[in-house]
Amino acid sequence: MSSPARPLSQTALVLFSGGQDSTACLAWALDRYGAVETVGFDYGQRHAVELEARLTVRARLIETFPAWAARLGADHVLDIRSFGAVASSALTEDRAIEMTTRGLPSTFVPGRNLAFFIYAAALADRRGADVLVGGMCETDYSGYPDCRRTTLDAMQQALRLGMDRPFEIVTPLMALTKAQTWALAHELGGDALVDITVRDTHTCYKGERGDLHAWGYGCDDCPACDLRAKGWEAWRATTSDAWRSGFTGGQ
Repeated sequence: MSSPARPLSQTALVLFSGGQDSTACLAWALDRYGAVETVGFDYGQRHAVELEARLTVRARLIETFPAWAARLGADHVLDIRSFGAVASSALTEDRAIEMTTRGLPSTFVPGRNLAFFIYAAALADRRGADVLVGGMCETDYSGYPDCRRTTLDAMQQALRLGMDRPFEIVTPLMALTKAQTWALAHELGGDALVDITVRDTHTCYKGERGDLHAWGYGCDDCPACDLRAKGWEAWRATTSDAWRSGFTGGQ
């Protein structure tokens, strides 16, 4: 496990969905900050199973990593289903996942990350946290404009001005590929964190938990599963034969 210099006086609030990326971010924050809390959002997502995965992942982290458990604080789930109803998409309705005429996947929920950060900042203000950690990425991603660092820089400035707090939006995965995100999990928590990521996190847009693939549960068809599977294979191809023979994920 890595041992960076840690700003132990800071409290971080991690936007935690229970997926691969937010789990990597939660581990990253627990390795760096003295106190960490988590927040999830119920926006009427069709893959609401991720809300259950959040609890499982947190429990597994507490059980497996005692040092992190001592830093992991409260969990919060915010009901913003009214936002999901307005910003409807293939993530909130049972309809086809496809490319739209705008050149964006039909899974794009307009302004979702912006809404997340507004709610998270309001919560952080009351919880005494100035660091907001999100798993957004503009390397291997679906092209969502609210995942871009330029967007989040603007949001950070708006939150600082609007709430008069020195908020910092931290995005550890912004420049990483999915393969590098798998590598980060292994760097932070070894085989144990990779196993938690494979077996307990949820990424699939369709909410499928039936088949356990080498990279985890999912439909193996939606964009989220595609990115996760390709990242797994790319990362596994770079690891040693010895490690591969000792961990096979869901196979």
